[in-house]
Amino acid sequence: MPELFETYDDIDDIGSRLQAADPAERRVAVIDLGNSGDPAAIRYLETLLADPDPGVREQVALALGEFDGPAVAAALAALLIDPEQPVALAASNSMAELKDPASADPILPLVTHADAFVRMSALRALKEVRRRDALKPALDALRDPDASVRVQAIGVIGFLKLEEAIPALTAAATDADRNVRRAAVSALAFSTTKSAADAIARSLADTDWMVREVAAETMGSSKFGRQVADALVQALNDEFWQVRLKAVRSLGKLKVARAIPAIAPSLAHPQANLRKEAAAALGEIADPAARPLLEAVVNDPDPEVRKNARWALGKCTAAGLASSR
Repeated sequence: MPELFETYDDIDDIGSRLQAADPAERRVAVIDLGNSGDPAAIRYLETLLADPDPGVREQVALALGEFDGPAVAAALAALLIDPEQPVALAASNSMAELKDPASADPILPLVTHADAFVRMSALRALKEVRRRDALKPALDALRDPDASVRVQAIGVIGFLKLEEAIPALTAAATDADRNVRRAAVSALAFSTTKSAADAIARSLADTDWMVREVAAETMGSSKFGRQVADALVQALNDEFWQVRLKAVRSLGKLKVARAIPAIAPSLAHPQANLRKEAAAALGEIADPAARPLLEAVVNDPDPEVRKNARWALGKCTAAGLASSR
């Protein structure tokens, strides 16, 4: 009877195939080691970090991504500085899959490496392992000349969710690079401080619409979002409908009833996605005052808008009945 599941040779048998003269055979053996799921495979993969064939080294980097721990991190750190770009890229991607906090030890020194790609990859990996001692290197990296490094540094800070980092994130929200600003604004969502909410609100006036979009979305998760909701209401006049959509959604999440008149024009916008979100937001707010607005769009040509409008009408009606008791 044939096997239902694929099986692998003994790890030592696979390891012996790593001595093959043909690089293709070594690559297949590396693939088998990765697929084995056996941590004993790691010691064999480590022997190929300096294999003369870049294809083998790349496959080793990919195979290491199937495992975790400091030994794996150290091996990937060695491959991250490989002179062949595909090898380094594979190592970077595998390193980002590490979860064991002990994996940070071989990675932390790379944050100050001369190569920006290595610094960026190290910070990207540190984000996932969530070690508190990664905070200082990440804060220092906010001054890095390379924007991609600063973005990944913000990722580390955001994942750690430490209020002491709020001043640094607030400053990063005004960075010269828009991707850094977007990352910083998004990372501020974890904070329960009014200063973070104020920084997000200021970003609703950013010169770049994609930063404003992130700010409008992030505001909906802020503890102090309702207190600075006037900035979201102003964002409903943004020239980009994508920003308006996120502002509408956040106003709904925050249940800002005073925003109902400002949300109303979005129900007639040419973009169906914005009309749909406006109807849903009015349902989240659930104020009987929104009933006439929703009744006007229950026959909208878009089925998703109609569905949201009818759902929202039900919510507003129920709220009205509850308040009359």
